[in-house]
Amino acid sequence: MKINKLIIYILSSFLLLPIAACDEEFLEFYPEDKITSANFPENEGDIKLLLNGVYALLRENSIYNEGLFGFGVLDGATPNAHNWGNTPIAKAGNGQLSASDGHIVTFRWTRCYAIIFRANYLLKSLEEVELGEALKTTYTGEAHFLRGLAYALLADSYGGVPIVESALSTEEARNISRASLEETWNQAISDYDIAIANLDVDAPEVGRATKGAALGLKMRAYLYQNKYEQVLGVIEQIEALGKYNLFPSYEGLFSEENENNKEVIFDVQYISGENSQGSLHDQYCGTGTGSWTRGSRYVPTDDLVSAYEMIDGSEVDPENPYEGRDPRLGFTVVLPGSFILGHQFPNYIYPGGAFNHPGNRLKHLSSRKYRIGSMSELPPSGQSSLNNIVMRYADVLLSKAEAIIETNGSIDEAVALINRIRTERDDVRITPLPMGLSQAEAREKLRHERRIEFALEGLYWSDIRRWGIGNEIYPIEVKDHNGDVIETKFPNGYLEYYDLLPIPDSELSLNDMLEQNPGW
Repeated sequence: MKINKLIIYILSSFLLLPIAACDEEFLEFYPEDKITSANFPENEGDIKLLLNGVYALLRENSIYNEGLFGFGVLDGATPNAHNWGNTPIAKAGNGQLSASDGHIVTFRWTRCYAIIFRANYLLKSLEEVELGEALKTTYTGEAHFLRGLAYALLADSYGGVPIVESALSTEEARNISRASLEETWNQAISDYDIAIANLDVDAPEVGRATKGAALGLKMRAYLYQNKYEQVLGVIEQIEALGKYNLFPSYEGLFSEENENNKEVIFDVQYISGENSQGSLHDQYCGTGTGSWTRGSRYVPTDDLVSAYEMIDGSEVDPENPYEGRDPRLGFTVVLPGSFILGHQFPNYIYPGGAFNHPGNRLKHLSSRKYRIGSMSELPPSGQSSLNNIVMRYADVLLSKAEAIIETNGSIDEAVALINRIRTERDDVRITPLPMGLSQAEAREKLRHERRIEFALEGLYWSDIRRWGIGNEIYPIEVKDHNGDVIETKFPNGYLEYYDLLPIPDSELSLNDMLEQNPGW
């Protein structure tokens, strides 16, 4: 059973409330039909309930749901996609973001700390509840895995943040200062190390963290710090598990029937249903109906489409711009003339076929990756059952190739790893890169390959920032089907301070010890 399939949400505020006690023992009555801190947690069932409450937060907006490190929403903050409207994600992609904005600015901060507080409470509870040693070891590993994940997201997004390893009083919370960026990353690495030591190769239930998941996210934590020697060391441990490989179908990777396949290292689980068990992925990033309540809001751009190579390495035919391209294009983007999921789009301009949100002026392209069902069988809004892949083996291969390139290793070895991505799947076979490339040429090819392989999966935002290439690729114009400019991303150029999100104004107002990131 998937760990997040039947989630019971635990209110973290309740978990931190003290129960007032009386001096007279005979007055200490506790209700037996309600959960309080006096009678909870008491047993393994309660501990698992707490654990589920931590996992549940992975499905919240600005953690992994809606594309942050997972789906196309965050790609809307990059040249890959266009967000219609004045949303914080759109602002993050065009230089208009401010510290007073919500969504990614505020929610990523508050919800990451919700994970941290719940994980801390779980770790404290493990000291108080009698459990078998094996169970305690597993729960300890998972709590540290989830806490490390939260600190890694915070470090990548905001830089150094306050490090909290136990419950805080209100006064303490108002006076805690930021750790350095290095200290925050080290906290994430430390948590991952404990998880690696405590978790098994296979999880007790599908969807729960494993040794491979902890290793994979530790690899990413080093990658995002450009610590390439450490990246290679972690990858050796991943490969030693002998568990992961490329899935033979790129298209099939993102279909419900192939969930939890051999390429998936960690994902967030969903099922359809009316009790917040599903997601809004298909509504925000996938199949729409063209209505105001059900239409794709985050839409691929022509800039992304033009980045896909021809299969044979030839030049694109201007008269047939979508033919003969890298097959991943058709598996990622719904193009004019596409036939997909039992519905053909011969006239793709809205309302004839794009089915994007009516407010989105980009009408000729739409997202295909993570679509679910045919146009006549769409799940109700908010009930998509398709899992969100957080880490897959292709990322391990490309991270290894990047690390080899950046540590002056064998360029041919790195190119061979990139070529595995280009040639080993049954449905993706494009011209291999040649051997004998220079380091600069290999670096360029690697960065291109990451953009294409993970398009609309939410990784490009972090890649742009860690590579420091924002000033090289912006400004970028987003055009509609008539060639008219809809938006210019970073029209005045990309400035270095955009590499970090601002600390939310709401947090600064609560804690005078917090300092805003420079430039915001």
